Amino acid sequence: MSMTQSSTRPHLRATLLLACLAQFMVILDVSVVNVALPSIGAGLHFSEVDLQWVVNAYTVTFAGFMLLGGRAADLIGRRRVFVAGLALFTLASLAGGFADSRALMLAARVAQGLGGAVIAPASLSILTTTYPEGRERSRAVGIWGAMGGAGGATGVILGGLLTELSWRWIFFVNVPIGVAGALLALRFITADARGGSTDRQGFDLAGALSATLGLSLVVLGIVRTDQTGWGAGSTLVIIAVGLALLGAFLAIEGRFAGRPLMPLRVWSSKTLRAANAVVLALGAASFSMWFFLSLYLQEVRRDSPIATGLAFLPMTASIVVASTLASRLVHRFGARTPLIAGMTALGAGLVLFTQLPVGGSFWVSMLGPSLLAAIGIGLAFTPAAIAGVSGVPAHEAGLASGLINTSRMFGGALGLAVLATLAASHTNAEAHAGVAARMALTDGFHLAFLIAAGLSLGGALLALALPRTSTAARAADSAPVALEA
Repeated sequence: MSMTQSSTRPHLRATLLLACLAQFMVILDVSVVNVALPSIGAGLHFSEVDLQWVVNAYTVTFAGFMLLGGRAADLIGRRRVFVAGLALFTLASLAGGFADSRALMLAARVAQGLGGAVIAPASLSILTTTYPEGRERSRAVGIWGAMGGAGGATGVILGGLLTELSWRWIFFVNVPIGVAGALLALRFITADARGGSTDRQGFDLAGALSATLGLSLVVLGIVRTDQTGWGAGSTLVIIAVGLALLGAFLAIEGRFAGRPLMPLRVWSSKTLRAANAVVLALGAASFSMWFFLSLYLQEVRRDSPIATGLAFLPMTASIVVASTLASRLVHRFGARTPLIAGMTALGAGLVLFTQLPVGGSFWVSMLGPSLLAAIGIGLAFTPAAIAGVSGVPAHEAGLASGLINTSRMFGGALGLAVLATLAASHTNAEAHAGVAARMALTDGFHLAFLIAAGLSLGGALLALALPRTSTAARAADSAPVALEA
C-alpha cells in the first residue's frame, strides 16, 4: 500500500482492535466485581445490604446514559467521544482502586458507568461507519460481539484471579489498557466530520436528561425491591417518576425537539424493533445467569475466588468461538436463523441449570449446561447487533448502536433485580419452612434460572419477527474480503 493510500484510508485492523478492546473492558466491568464483593465489603465496611450498589451503581448508570452516549457520538464526533469515554473510564478505575470509603467507591463506579455508556455505542458506531455494509462489516461486528460477550465471562475469571492479590487490582488493571487505548485511538481511528458548532447547538438536552433520568429511576426502583419489597411506597414513587419521565421523553422526541435525541421514526424499522426486543431478553437472561452461577459456586459449593473464576473459563472460550461463527452464519443465512438458535440454546442451558445439586462434581453437573448456554450467548448477540444497525444511515449509527446496548444493559439490570428479588423470597420462604440453608439457597437459584430460561425462549420467539435475508442478497456479498492495515 502506498504512503498516500495509508494516509487517507482508515486503519481497519487497528480500528477493529481498539473498538473490541474498549467493548471488552466496559462489559467486563459489569461482572468483574462479583467475585470480589466479599473482599470489597470487608475492606470498605459495606453492610450486606449496601454491598449490592458496588454492582448496581455501574449498571444503572451504564443503562441510563447509553442513549446519550450513542447520540453524542453522532453529534460531537465518534473518535472524540470514544477517546473522552476511555479517559473518564480510566480515571474512574484509578479512583476505584484507591477508594478508601464507601462514598468514593460508589462515586467511582458511577463514573465508570458513565464512561462505559459513552464507549460502548461509540465503539460500535465507529465500526459500522468505518466498514462498508455487507460481509466485511458483519465480520468486524462479529469479532466486536465476541469481545463483548467474552467480557462478561472473563470478568468473573479475572475477578477471581486478581482478588487473590487484592480487590483493588480489579480496578487498577483498567488503567494501562485505557491509557494505551486512548492514545492509539487518536493515532489510528479516522476522525469523522461531525463535531461542528451547529451540531452542538442542536443537541437535544431535554430529551437526553428525561431519557437518562427516567431509565435510571426505573432501574433504581426495581433494584431497591431487594430491600423494600414491591409494595413499598418509596419504591413505587421512584418507579412512577421514572415512567413519567420516560413518557415526557417520548413527548419531547415526538413533538417538541427540533433535533431529537431519538427520532421516533427510527422505530418504524421492524428489524430494529425486533432486534432490541431480543437483546432486552438476552440481557435479562445472561446477566442473571452470571450473577447466580457466581453465587452458586461460592456460597453453595464453597469454591474459592480462583476456582470460581476458572470454572467460567470454558464458557469464555465458547462465547468467543460462537460469536465469531455467528458472523459467518449471518452472512450465509441472515440474522434471524442464528439468533433463534442462540436464544434457544441459552434457554436450554438455563433449564439444565435448574437441576444443579447442592454438591456433586462440576464436570458432571455444570460443564455441559455451561457450554450450551455460552454457545447460545455467542450465537445470539452478534446477529442481534448486526440486525440492529443494518440499513441505518451513517449519521444515526451511534443512535442505533446505543439502542442495542441500552436494551442489553437495561434488560440486564431489570432482569437481575427482578430475579434476585424472587430468588431471595423463595429462599427465605424455604428457610422458614425448615429447609437446610444451602438447599434453600440452591432452590432460589433454580427458580431464577427457570425464569431466565423462559425469558430466553421468549426472545427466540421474538426473533421470528426479523425478516428473512434473501439468497440473492447474501450472494451479492459472497466474495471473500480481508481486513486491511
